[in-house]
Amino acid sequence: EEGAWGSVFKEPNLLLGMLGIFTYVGAEVAIGSFLVNYVMENVAMVETDAANYIAFYWGGAMVGRFLGIYTLKLFSPGKVLCFHSILAIAFIILSINSTGKMAVYSMIADGLCNSNIFQTIFTLAIKGLEKSAEKASGLLATAILGGAIVPLFTGWMADTSGLRVAFVLPAVCYAYIAFYGFKSRK
Repeated sequence: EEGAWGSVFKEPNLLLGMLGIFTYVGAEVAIGSFLVNYVMENVAMVETDAANYIAFYWGGAMVGRFLGIYTLKLFSPGKVLCFHSILAIAFIILSINSTGKMAVYSMIADGLCNSNIFQTIFTLAIKGLEKSAEKASGLLATAILGGAIVPLFTGWMADTSGLRVAFVLPAVCYAYIAFYGFKSRK
């Protein structure tokens, strides 16, 4: 039967997209979850004041969304996805190799990069799956499970090696997304 579940799982682009959604939501939530601790670690600040920085992280995603609409008109979705992911990695690397406000602001700037990643992966993953799009969409929606799993491992890494080392995991997640974007750049 066309559109059966078995045929959906045989779509390599969909499977790669599911992993993309998993890693993206995982990275986004991991950074958001540990941002208050990271701010407190880098800038002498009480928790209630450090918590205000979360609004800038999530607000950056909103601002980036409006900028992303423009870039998606100029460039292919795969190129935009690759660029946003590489920029996210650059901000994380800058942050974990900095101290003070530079470390904080560069990690917050990562929010700008998150703006168009989810929907771009989603669109690329279901491309060409007209008869199976509903099932594929359902599978992609379940891939947000990464938002529960990646932060768990990020927290474990933070407990064992510190937050700077732990933020390498979201960077690895973005590296996979950059790969997926590069692969889908046509």
